[in-house]
Amino acid sequence: MNNIILIGMPGCGKSTVGVVLAKLMGYRFLDSDLLIQGQENRLLSEIIEQEGLDGFNAIENRVNASVNVSRTVIATGGSVIYGKEAMQHLRSIGTVVYIRLPYEELARRLGDLTKRGVAIREGQTLSELYEERAPLYESYADIVVEEHDLSISETAMYIRDQLLAQNGRSCGESVS
Repeated sequence: MNNIILIGMPGCGKSTVGVVLAKLMGYRFLDSDLLIQGQENRLLSEIIEQEGLDGFNAIENRVNASVNVSRTVIATGGSVIYGKEAMQHLRSIGTVVYIRLPYEELARRLGDLTKRGVAIREGQTLSELYEERAPLYESYADIVVEEHDLSISETAMYIRDQLLAQNGRSCGESVS
């Protein structure tokens, strides 16, 4: 199956870029956070509050490891990289693209992390979370996109162009 899986920190634009990228590629779009909420019938923040981080990560891992789609842009939650089974599955069904945003810009974009449903340990700072996750994102990525100073559409077009170059134009529509 030929999918595009977007990974990165919360607030880096995975969902927003993903919708635009799906339109550019002629693909469907799937937000795995919304899939989790739908299957659990709860908001992410409620799942984290009720199940704790380990419980949330187990649910996220299970849901992402069972995604069965093709020709779809999948925007994952920022903590997907903690689920080994999920990441192995996602890598087996598509190309993983890490949208990297400098910490300073990310911190400006994010508001209250608990309301966003960000999986962060009590007492952990955003900076510590960023430093913990960045090497994991990089280890799973087939393509890394430096989003700094790019608009949403520029980011989507850059990803499309990288995918087309990498896959010999077989992953989507021809470039117009």
